[in-house]
Amino acid sequence: MLRLRWLDNDLPGEPFPSVEEAMDEPNGLLAVGGDLSLTRLVTAYRNGIFPWYGHGQPILWWSPDPRAVFLPGDLHISRRLRRRLRRKEYTVTLDTAFQAVIRGCAGPRPDQEGTWITPEMLAAYCELHRHGYAHSAEVWRDGELVGGIYGIALHGAFIGESMFSRASDASKVALTSLTALLWRWGFQLFDCQMANPHLHRLGTREIPREEYLERLRAALQMPHGETLWEWDPAFDPVAEHRRLEGGA
Repeated sequence: MLRLRWLDNDLPGEPFPSVEEAMDEPNGLLAVGGDLSLTRLVTAYRNGIFPWYGHGQPILWWSPDPRAVFLPGDLHISRRLRRRLRRKEYTVTLDTAFQAVIRGCAGPRPDQEGTWITPEMLAAYCELHRHGYAHSAEVWRDGELVGGIYGIALHGAFIGESMFSRASDASKVALTSLTALLWRWGFQLFDCQMANPHLHRLGTREIPREEYLERLRAALQMPHGETLWEWDPAFDPVAEHRRLEGGA
């Protein structure tokens, strides 16, 4: 029987165990404890590991197999969503309301009890944002924040953490817009971490953890580039996705 590694709260630079040591059930559970310091979080993401735990639990670290990802050209955009994007019913921005997006993701949802985004998680990811690792895409309607998504950017990889919606298709607008811009900037991997039926409908694929780590390592070799994390109102995400699919 595998024993989980307990991480030391006072050693943020402590190496994680190899992801091959992750449990099969629950899928991907690798280690327990530690902290949510900038150093530990960045180290985790660079090694294909992420934290996910609930209120009252110690920090749990995961590296599931298989891994859910989007690659360029994967995202499925329904006809209704294409029409909504073309009509520009919503306004998109980047990094203008990062904390508000996390709070939106932490809000109550009809299909689940509670939230895994604890106050400690919120503070830690705001710190990542201040240091240029965490980013958000916001969706607005009439000046009100109605949807968004946030995650971690490392060279050519983006690790999506969560998204929310308070209006029809608002989270899909955030995801579609952000992925299109990431592909335009040269990103090669959008990590969704764990699959669910909603992501499957949007076109996510599941790949073996070994392949995911190979793709992550390749993405981490890409230069940072001149990504400014500013939204261009003239940018057409539908056209970008169609280009990647081999369309117009």
